[in-house]
Amino acid sequence: MKCARSDFDEMHKSRRVPRGEKRREEIAEVAQRVFMELGFTETTMQIIAASAGASKETLYRHFGSKEELFSEIVRSRAASVFSGVGEDLQGGEPKEILTRIGHNMLRLVSGEDSLCLYRLVIAEVPRAPELARIFLEQGPNQVLQQVTAQIARATEAGHLNCADPALAARLFLGALVGNRHMYALIAPEADILTEEKINQHVDEVVAMFLARYGVPAEARRSPS
Repeated sequence: MKCARSDFDEMHKSRRVPRGEKRREEIAEVAQRVFMELGFTETTMQIIAASAGASKETLYRHFGSKEELFSEIVRSRAASVFSGVGEDLQGGEPKEILTRIGHNMLRLVSGEDSLCLYRLVIAEVPRAPELARIFLEQGPNQVLQQVTAQIARATEAGHLNCADPALAARLFLGALVGNRHMYALIAPEADILTEEKINQHVDEVVAMFLARYGVPAEARRSPS
């Protein structure tokens, strides 16, 4: 499985980090490329260490296992969905913040690296079932939990009206990625996701969400 091009470093390069954390991120970048080149099962910690120009001792100091390394990669990608969001939905305008989350989410799941990661998990799960648990816990479930929490806080603040924030979060994320992700995975040439299409898609999803759960500014109450 050859998906060598990586955008993992793009998510971090503008952020100044301590030397130890920077080395950890560098190793994770290398590990991602190796996973995508060789597959999870065939990759060993020795191969990752050699590819990163690190000793096995250094590698194990940062990551206790191959599974932990994979968790770090998926966790960092999930965290990027909330990059630049700033305020949560309790203090900000729901339309603006949901739009930002939507843009980040759609760009993430349609990016070449993320698509390769999905394909890697699907291909490897029969031989490495633990990979599915890691991926779900550190990726989609993390995003769902954070969006659910944002919606719950916005409802408490009177900015949204959601009796079931978890369901609302599932519907929001599903509308964002469902059809688009399927085409990107299976037939990317059939519907190329341009910036214009991302903007249009996100705007429509946010509009539908707010039509169901939004509270007009003039009708909002102060939190009790």
